[in-house]
Amino acid sequence: MKFNFKRTSHQAGFTLIEIMIGLVIGMLVALVITQVLSMFEGQKRATTGTADAQTNGSIALYNIERELQLAGYPLMPSGVAVTADSPIECTTVKNAATNADISISPVTITDGVAGTNPASDTITLRYGTSLSGGVPSIIGAVVGNVVTVGSNFGCQFGDITLVNSGTNCALSSATAVTGTTAPMSVTLGNTMFAAPGANLACLGQWLTVTYAVNPTTGNLERTAAGVVTPVVAGVVNLQAQYGVSASANSNQVVQWVNATSGGTWDAPTAPTRNLIKAIRIAVITRNTKIEPNVVTTACSSITAATPTGLCAWDATSANPSVASPAPLVDLSPGNANWNRYHYRVFETIIPLRNMIWSKDTL
Repeated sequence: MKFNFKRTSHQAGFTLIEIMIGLVIGMLVALVITQVLSMFEGQKRATTGTADAQTNGSIALYNIERELQLAGYPLMPSGVAVTADSPIECTTVKNAATNADISISPVTITDGVAGTNPASDTITLRYGTSLSGGVPSIIGAVVGNVVTVGSNFGCQFGDITLVNSGTNCALSSATAVTGTTAPMSVTLGNTMFAAPGANLACLGQWLTVTYAVNPTTGNLERTAAGVVTPVVAGVVNLQAQYGVSASANSNQVVQWVNATSGGTWDAPTAPTRNLIKAIRIAVITRNTKIEPNVVTTACSSITAATPTGLCAWDATSANPSVASPAPLVDLSPGNANWNRYHYRVFETIIPLRNMIWSKDTL
């Protein structure tokens, strides 16, 4: 018997069409995964950016608030009402060494210049470090540079001294402190305005500290004795106003005012300076992630209640007796895309406690 076997060949694999379909499906899956990852990354950046803005704003506000509470210390109210015998009643303040006019105002606000980047305010505050509170002592005699006082309690070598003679004040330094029982003495670097009957107080180190926003780095910076120290990053604007009373011997804030250039409050004199009882500030931080579309609008109103957009605060929120427009926040100069970022605003009112405690003297 004869059998015929026919050999057949079988081929395994994919056709060209199947391969192309597989490639298309793979590309679609890769595209979907990429889009999901991109969206997830964007959400993560937005979340972490918001958290950073929250943290930065809190740190900035804490630092400014903590130091503002020291403003005016220890310019103690040593006298009686309607009598010019307290440092906060001085109309003339001199650097005794140079005869230059200086300021001992607890707080000075410099208004931001509109149209600049950033139109951000600057806050300068002044205070001493004396552990004894700058207790004043009446000068009994002046011989050369040696001033005899009833008590030199709290005075140390190198302290900044303040001589208060009526409405005239002068800052000098203590080059020597002698005696522990009466008569005691303090040797001054310069005795300007020192005379029998005037007051002498030792202030410790007298600090002038400035908080401002650096538009280049985006840092809130603290400047003291010429040394600039970055406080925190991500701060794009700082706004501040004075809370003023109707009279110096009142602690009720009736109005909030800008330190507008050319106005009453850009360089307060002694009478207007003593009306300042509080500072209201707004620290504005920014999420570093830029959005594809506009997400922030300009403040709808600086006078109306419950405004919308990027505002320092609601002008009616502190319920002032006199209408008090909020400061205008303008981030557009130098940044055409300012409205494609998310912002956080941190706002508070800080009473100037050393001025409040002095009201009975004024």
